[in-house]
Formats: sequence, structure tokens, C-alpha cells
Amino acid sequence: MARPNASELRQLSDADLTEQIVGLRRELFDLRFQQATRQLANTHRFKQSRTKLAQLLTVQKERQSSTAS
Repeated sequence: MARPNASELRQLSDADLTEQIVGLRRELFDLRFQQATRQLANTHRFKQSRTKLAQLLTVQKERQSSTAS
């Protein structure tokens, strides 16, 4: 999974952004279950998912603060 840069994420619509955030949170939940049951083979997916989630949340927060101002 290649890491998208911030300009690509800023081009997403609000609905797409929210959809991806929900999807990544679900993926992290599933990864935690796989790790607990010793079924997780690719542990690097944790870092990738958390990084992308942080980027998406940052873009979402930027949009919320720009509309509030």
C-alpha cells in the first residue's frame, strides 16, 4: 500500500474521507483481533493503517477548522 501524499487526500470529498476513515478503523480492529488469535502475518500493516488514518483525520480536521473560522 503506497502512502498517499496530502495533496491527493485533500482532493477527496467529505463523504469519501469519512468512508475511508471508517474503513481504516474497521481494518485496525480486525488486525487487532488477528494479532490476538495469532493469525496476523503482516505486522507492518498496523503502521501503514495508523499512518494513513492519521493523515485522513488531519485533512478532516483542517476542513472543519477552516469552515468554523
